[in-house]
Amino acid sequence: MTLSRKGGLFAALLLLGAAFALPAQAQNEQCGTDRTIDIAEMTWPSAAALAHIHATILEQGFGCKVEIVTGDTVPTSSSMLSRGTPAIAPELWTSTIAEPWQQGIEADKVVQLGDAITDGTVEGWFIPRYVQDANPELTTAEAVIARPDLFPDPEEGGQGRLYSCPPGWACELSTSALFEAYDMQDKWNLFSPGSGGALDASIARAFLRQEPILFYYWGPTAILGKFDAVQLDLGEARPDVYACNTDADCGEPAGKTAYPSSPAVIGAAKWVETEAPAVAEYFGKVGLTNAEISELLVYGDENKADAAETAENFLKTKEDVWTTWVSPEVAEKVRASLS
Repeated sequence: MTLSRKGGLFAALLLLGAAFALPAQAQNEQCGTDRTIDIAEMTWPSAAALAHIHATILEQGFGCKVEIVTGDTVPTSSSMLSRGTPAIAPELWTSTIAEPWQQGIEADKVVQLGDAITDGTVEGWFIPRYVQDANPELTTAEAVIARPDLFPDPEEGGQGRLYSCPPGWACELSTSALFEAYDMQDKWNLFSPGSGGALDASIARAFLRQEPILFYYWGPTAILGKFDAVQLDLGEARPDVYACNTDADCGEPAGKTAYPSSPAVIGAAKWVETEAPAVAEYFGKVGLTNAEISELLVYGDENKADAAETAENFLKTKEDVWTTWVSPEVAEKVRASLS
């Protein structure tokens, strides 16, 4: 082989390599970073589904290198603060980590890119709307407490039943404290469902049979997405009273208070904002309401779908929502990956 032919072959190989490299290079430029964006998949359904939704859009639409990692509030935030990983926590409830999280923001270790749940989390006592429609005065906890006859305990004649939070959860303490603060002991039974699944089953059974039920619950969840439940007015939220109500060692008597709404934010390591501003901008647009998240969880609940399948269904059926987060070019790439 002559030198000229070798040179020609070498040039052709360079051109061929460049042709294959261009798409990847363009993708990396669109993402803004070559670093892997690891997204925390938290242990509760809404956060897990959101992790997979964002992973698909970032990987398929922005061309980012993405990895989903196991997470939970405290370990995820601690790792993000100390090591800058994971890069993203798509639904981080900061009420339990308020002080270290704020310190991390002030130290430029982490940032909040937006609200994961735009109208805040929901927690409280609920009744079915069909019960309130038949009894329009039942809008407050006091009004319902005065009518134990409308919510009879099937095992205790003459008593009403309040379905409490599952044992061992913090909400078990707060619900028990409110039961005491409202002096419900004489006419009501505080019923422990035994588990989250048992509580869900009791609620579903009552709604499907159009029966009355008074129950503690929270959102966003599939239950509140599936059934038309009305949250009762428990008055104003008093954080100091709530803190005592959820502390088994608090010596103060139980007090009346609404359940405070916990902020649920999109937390990120600071480097995401500086190295991948397009990704940071994307996460500033992706907040969903309680109702929207509860609705997406209904699919997973009814179809026994995992987080990845629930996310895929959202991307296929809610284009009117997620396409507002991205450019038309990014949206088309995500659509193509789903077909």
